Amino acid sequence: MNLFYEDVEVGATYTTPSHEITVADIADFCRLTRDFHPLHTDADYAKKAGFPGIIAHGLYGLALMEGLKTELKHYEQTSIASLGWNDVRFKHAIVAGDTVYVEMDFTAKRESGSRPAGIITEAVRLCRADGTLLIEAEHISLIRKAP
Repeated sequence: MNLFYEDVEVGATYTTPSHEITVADIADFCRLTRDFHPLHTDADYAKKAGFPGIIAHGLYGLALMEGLKTELKHYEQTSIASLGWNDVRFKHAIVAGDTVYVEMDFTAKRESGSRPAGIITEAVRLCRADGTLLIEAEHISLIRKAP
């Protein structure tokens, strides 16, 4: 599916495929970002802090939200740019072994004032398989108008 600006329906909701968070995923994010805090690398430390095991970085969860949304292929040929994320809230820890998915819905759209494109707003939620809300945020994107 390739959504142009005109195709976006405010109120439409989508759910992504799920992904299991692994220790390797968390370790890869540690390596890429150089953030080796023991909450992300040491299960005993994380348990003493009240978690069942190592937890993922909140920013890993946010990045994963975008990656999972990409699997929907809404903007394969129509995306121009991400304009930013607003009101990001980390609600619950993401633990190695969690299976997660993204729910997103379109909340607003308007034409760009500077180019022939549209600006869309999505409410995006990362949820654990049991429905627990882990992260919520608003994402703003610039996408192409239909030719």
